[in-house]
Amino acid sequence: MKMFDVYPLYDIEPVRGCGNYVYDKDGVEYLDLYGGHAVISIGHCHPHYVEAVQRQVAQLGFYSNSVQNSLQATLAEKLGRVSGYTDYSLFLCNSGAEANENAIKLASFHTGKRKLLAFKAAFHGRTSGAVAATDNPKIVAPFNRTENVEFVALGDIEAVEARLATGEFCAVIIEGIQGVAGIHCPTDEFFVALREVTAKYGVVLIADEIQSGYGRSGDFFAHQHSGIKADIITVAKGIANGFPMGGVLIAPHIEPKYGMLGTTFGGNHLACAAAIAVLEVIESENLVENAREVGQYLIDELKKIPQLVEVRGRGLMIGIEIAGSASEMRKRLLFERHIFTGGAGATTVRLLPALTLTKEQADIFITNFKELI
Repeated sequence: MKMFDVYPLYDIEPVRGCGNYVYDKDGVEYLDLYGGHAVISIGHCHPHYVEAVQRQVAQLGFYSNSVQNSLQATLAEKLGRVSGYTDYSLFLCNSGAEANENAIKLASFHTGKRKLLAFKAAFHGRTSGAVAATDNPKIVAPFNRTENVEFVALGDIEAVEARLATGEFCAVIIEGIQGVAGIHCPTDEFFVALREVTAKYGVVLIADEIQSGYGRSGDFFAHQHSGIKADIITVAKGIANGFPMGGVLIAPHIEPKYGMLGTTFGGNHLACAAAIAVLEVIESENLVENAREVGQYLIDELKKIPQLVEVRGRGLMIGIEIAGSASEMRKRLLFERHIFTGGAGATTVRLLPALTLTKEQADIFITNFKELI
């Protein structure tokens, strides 16, 4: 048997990681500015994280959700306190797509309505419901298309209100920062207006913070820069630093009922131990503040490069629009300079490093990027 070939792969295999670096089988060191699609939030193999996971493996890796698991309560308390959503509830699952799928179901259960409003160029995952809310024809199969999802342009509040005024919609879903689309940030003013219009029509506001959350934007959630609160927030990627996990934060006015949602592996002991360790490191090392400071430094330095078309983003979620091929630039950075980056479309280089990135490591990238551009 061989792997089903749906991913283009670089001819490099990292076998070891430490902090913001990974190493191949020959010991070659690579600066990692992509973190596996924003998954590595506290750096590779952080000692506190490793110890917590190893300890939990030695005790109990998994048992079903039909019994008490105090680690879930500990995680919920810590996440609520660190994020500022102390009065919300937490549902744990396995991935970002699953988190968005459950968020959409909750909104429909809560309102009794079925239609969903999303934004053009959005990406919300690869389960059937999440794909339907994704405006990307490359991954949307015919049977995933649904008359219950409509798309409007990001920033067009008049179009949003016109659709919500029909009374047909259960929810609006919006990414804190559009990642796959090329790092496009909704303005604070748009978030405020969106919160007002969803409240006006009794529509659930879902903030998809799967890529932009967990401190990456320089605030715990990207939508918090605008001062609003969403009704439902979805998280994954950086939540457990590489262990598969997702979650849904749910406002107190959305009441739970037995059987509403379910999961086999969600919130298992090992996943919770990993996620608790991540929050402990984020707090103890002030990583949200570091993401804000080092990210702004990177953005400011990149904007000084005259050859660039545009620099977008917040914190350590950065899109660099270049005049040529982003794919070729990424290959040169990887194979000539040993720096991992990501892509988002034909001309955007995407940076999603761990929140532990230092200014000195940012300078390494800036120096090499300037030479190549």
